[in-house]
Amino acid sequence: MTAEALDDALGHFDAARPRLFGIAYRMLGSVAEAEDVVQDAWLRWQQADRAEVRNPAAFLTTVVTRLSLNVAESARVRREEYVGPWLPEPVDTSADPSLGAENAEALEYAVLMLLERLGPEQRAAYVLREAFGYAYEDIAEILATSAANARQLVSRARRYVRSGRRAPVDRDRHRDLVEAFLAAARDGDVARLEVVLAADVVSISDGAGVAPRAARRPVSGANDVARFVAGFTEWWAEAGLTWVEVNGRPAVVVHRDGQPLAVLSATTSDAGIEQLLWVMAPAKLTRV
Repeated sequence: MTAEALDDALGHFDAARPRLFGIAYRMLGSVAEAEDVVQDAWLRWQQADRAEVRNPAAFLTTVVTRLSLNVAESARVRREEYVGPWLPEPVDTSADPSLGAENAEALEYAVLMLLERLGPEQRAAYVLREAFGYAYEDIAEILATSAANARQLVSRARRYVRSGRRAPVDRDRHRDLVEAFLAAARDGDVARLEVVLAADVVSISDGAGVAPRAARRPVSGANDVARFVAGFTEWWAEAGLTWVEVNGRPAVVVHRDGQPLAVLSATTSDAGIEQLLWVMAPAKLTRV
């Protein structure tokens, strides 16, 4: 490959890279896996007969989506063997605004968790349509199916996502709820915690079997979650809190001596805090 041809290939790839990573991350919930997929796509792009490619961006989207489908199948098996609950890896969208530049809803933690329960093809169709606005005909070509089936895949995924969550509150109300939760948590005040928690709140901790504070099973119900959180006020007292934007919503990094202990995200609605999502697995804390 000549230097000119390499520069041309790199130019097309760099222009598409933010979208390629965004597709792979939304499909896989893992920054490392998404980066591997994008790197693999670059190698395939170098080896392709680019003179025959009329639309480089479409070609690269197809490659990344199909690679992500393969990884999603193998990841499902690995996650069945994961110690404790598995949560998507958080991404700091304030540091990488391009990741949330498209439809941000398909990036939110609550949606990624719901998508995790769908089959890989449904998830791919939803991400391509809802996050990036691809036409059904294009989705059909990428997934090697019919436009009618692509429409069905998106419709079913959309219904599932909508049925699985209440309407979220705006950013200011979301932050107010999390701030009230943090103040009550640091005081160990069960009654105040219950005020901001939805009756059916669930607390989910991802510690990968190594984080000592991570619960191995979800904790459900306002009173049980409030007591669970109030039970480690000493942990809160020794920790610092830093606000970040995680997956397009305000969240908190809990840290001690400059080392992150957890990324705490919340799903909120008019009913209060519906989910507390604690990412404590050390490998998932390196990029936030």
